[in-house]
Amino acid sequence: MSVNCPTMHDTPPQPVELAALKADSFGRIALMRDAGGRFVRRDLRHVPIWLRLPAWLLARREAHALEVVRGLPAVPRLLRWDGRRLDRSYMAGAAMYQRPPHGDLAYFRRARHLLQALHRRGLAHNDLAKEANWLVLEDGAPAIIDFQLAVRGHPRSRWMRLLAREDLRHLLKHKRTYCPDAITPVERRVLQRHSWVRQAWFATGKPVYRLVTRRLLKWEDNEGQGPKP
Repeated sequence: MSVNCPTMHDTPPQPVELAALKADSFGRIALMRDAGGRFVRRDLRHVPIWLRLPAWLLARREAHALEVVRGLPAVPRLLRWDGRRLDRSYMAGAAMYQRPPHGDLAYFRRARHLLQALHRRGLAHNDLAKEANWLVLEDGAPAIIDFQLAVRGHPRSRWMRLLAREDLRHLLKHKRTYCPDAITPVERRVLQRHSWVRQAWFATGKPVYRLVTRRLLKWEDNEGQGPKP
């Protein structure tokens, strides 16, 4: 009588790393591939002990945010989150600073619609000043990534409306850079109106951020364009 023994083929193949995308004190981000195709992994397993709690909190915040926006076409889809690794779908494209949308008014129209969809879900991204968080997909459409600082709440609450306006203001700053002639008078007024959130950040939060990233962690994000070489 023959006995069926387990073989190597009974174990699903392990994901293969294709390229390292980013590595800092809060984790390592890599492009991966498994049987289902390519995906992006944020790995916290090599984070220093003293930073594991904030790194875990940021990754968990991103996982929750991706659940809130599940189904939207221009944001990553959450695949897995086990407390150590966060896997999200891969979107083929380039960061805004790598593929600048000069004169592409359609890009910014679609980006505004995307922001409105996020805000209707009760989510403010809260980190859209960084061009690295805006993608230009292969078909020229916009997409948004990196939801570590996203804030959830009732979309009609005063706090969420304020954060949504800050998201919009950051998008308009990018539009002013790449489509300066297309800025409308209303958009110009939005750009000129600085909220108390921005003022508080520049007065207190940003100095602390620079101290932590540049002095303690020895890196800086170069305004969202990645660490300087």
